[in-house]
Amino acid sequence: MVFSGPSGVGKTSIAHKVMEQLDGRFSISATTRPRGKDEIDGRDYRFLSENEFQRLVDQDAFLEYAKVFGRDFYGTPRAAVEDDLQNDKLVILDIDVQGALQVRARKPNALMIFILPPNEQELVRRLTDRGRDDEDAMK
Repeated sequence: MVFSGPSGVGKTSIAHKVMEQLDGRFSISATTRPRGKDEIDGRDYRFLSENEFQRLVDQDAFLEYAKVFGRDFYGTPRAAVEDDLQNDKLVILDIDVQGALQVRARKPNALMIFILPPNEQELVRRLTDRGRDDEDAMK
């Protein structure tokens, strides 16, 4: 099950609620962006250097990956997803649109859910309140 949509739209909140209701496994993405003040490596993301990320790309270790906002890489480690699928577990991904298109190509039976914000003003408020993105990224 893949949740995708703009940054700040609420994908993670929705994905966690679905995970609780359906006993799914939440896939933890890897990223090269700096860790936020309240984020924990291995719980929120796997925070990697660009060299570590590229090494995994070269090993085809990602189900999907993309450079987001022209700055930071994000990707879904393939091994954990494949292990859970082999064990008949529901795997829930919370990824950007670029990554969702890659997953659709590799896993055509995946349920793809695109989340839209209620309106542009609410999306701007959410992005501003979270305090993680600069103005260029929010635009």
